[in-house]
Amino acid sequence: MKITAPISTPAEVEPLVRAGARELYCGVVPPDWIQRFNTSGVNRRVFGNLNGYADLERVVDKATALDAEVFLVLNAQQYGEQHLDALTEIGARFRSIGGKAAIVADISLIASLAANVPDLDIHVSSVATCRNVESARFFAALGANRIILPRDVTVAEIGTITQALPELDVEAFVLNDGCVFEEGTCHTVHLPMNKGGPICIDNYQFEYRTTERATGGGKPQERALRRLEQNDLDYKRWLWYRFGNGFSVASNGYPWGPCGLCAMPATHAAGVHSVKIAGREGASERKIKSVELVARVLERIQAGEPEHRVREFAVGLRDAPSHCASGYMCYYPEVRSRQTTGDAEGKLLTAV
Repeated sequence: MKITAPISTPAEVEPLVRAGARELYCGVVPPDWIQRFNTSGVNRRVFGNLNGYADLERVVDKATALDAEVFLVLNAQQYGEQHLDALTEIGARFRSIGGKAAIVADISLIASLAANVPDLDIHVSSVATCRNVESARFFAALGANRIILPRDVTVAEIGTITQALPELDVEAFVLNDGCVFEEGTCHTVHLPMNKGGPICIDNYQFEYRTTERATGGGKPQERALRRLEQNDLDYKRWLWYRFGNGFSVASNGYPWGPCGLCAMPATHAAGVHSVKIAGREGASERKIKSVELVARVLERIQAGEPEHRVREFAVGLRDAPSHCASGYMCYYPEVRSRQTTGDAEGKLLTAV
């Protein structure tokens, strides 16, 4: 199982590979794209892209020298017909300088790249919401070599896909960005915080009233109101976790936020080829610490440590297990639930 890490500048290549990443992914906005289409929207992230082809070539050269592979992100949900030739040209140019794969969501672009740049691997982006065997089989028939699963696919569902399609690589999220809804069916953008931030942060205050005609409406009964208000508090707490625990880090520099570290033994056993660290637009230090964090867990798995010990190690790495215990950070909550149930059963048996 490999670590796939994001980059946004050539200077990040060496420290990320040294930290443990064997695969790197990046976006690029060529100057001629902006001139032709009057937009910088080549992929799903307006921010966090390389500046141009010169940077892209430097990234590929540096990574190749360190025995790492580079993937190019071309993963908007859909493109116009007028974009396809230009995107196919970008893919061909990327392959010509030694790039390994394109990360793509749009079906038309997948077909175009497969037909016109056959030696460029195609990784189906999580934005394509491929979440089951038949969907994966469809994309494989189009020419895909890898499926990047959405964030809410369970470990059992991953295993079903890998068993049915062993020739297809599967990549799963392990750290950082969480999506409040479903990224593949979301048509908004992530604005900078000084412009309001992602629309899904939902900074609203709610006021509840009944709609009973006989009374003309009014506040709900006290018990119902308390439950509604508690639900709002729980939702805001969950949002806080989904957005990186307020975009914070632990005292040792490891990032907080959506996480699948303790599930890595399970995803490894399920046949996952690579675990993905999100956050191309993040700070370099955050990316490096993210790779270090995942690499420490992967080392234990590769050394053959028992699953329960790897889970315990993963939970203790940031020295605040209460965040893990909340359940709100989990990419794979079923793994945490199984662990919690096992711990409770163990305590009960000990007491008896």
